[in-house]
Amino acid sequence: MQIGMSEKGRELVSKGLEVFLANTYVLYLKTQNAHWNYVGQDFYSLHLLFEKQYQEMAEAVDEIAERIRSLGFFAPASFEIFQKNSCLECMENPAPSEMAEDLITGHEGLVCHARKLCDLAENEKDGATVDLLGRRLGSHEKFIWMLKNYL
Repeated sequence: MQIGMSEKGRELVSKGLEVFLANTYVLYLKTQNAHWNYVGQDFYSLHLLFEKQYQEMAEAVDEIAERIRSLGFFAPASFEIFQKNSCLECMENPAPSEMAEDLITGHEGLVCHARKLCDLAENEKDGATVDLLGRRLGSHEKFIWMLKNYL
């Protein structure tokens, strides 16, 4: 594949994107769980916020996977691989009071990972991945801000 990046560079960026994809997918599932199972005084507004966030992450999962394919590698697509590659933990039946905090922690983790991966992509002169990660950073930072306003 002749796209101005070395095979090694494409592989390094792709591997980083695989972890980012896994973490995004796990956070997507956690957000969907909060959407379905949150109960409390702010139910309706949080129900809508969680829905908006998981829908946006569903689109992001597709974009990240397609970037991996554009770099010439197969995108992982199983729960087993996502669980293995993700650093996010899934709480079973979290209390409603823990849901927003848990999601904030997940978004913060994705922001930190995206910044490191962005540095790698910049070193490899991979502007398309840098652009994708910049948009993801903006989304996750906005989600953090919105969720923190409920705490």
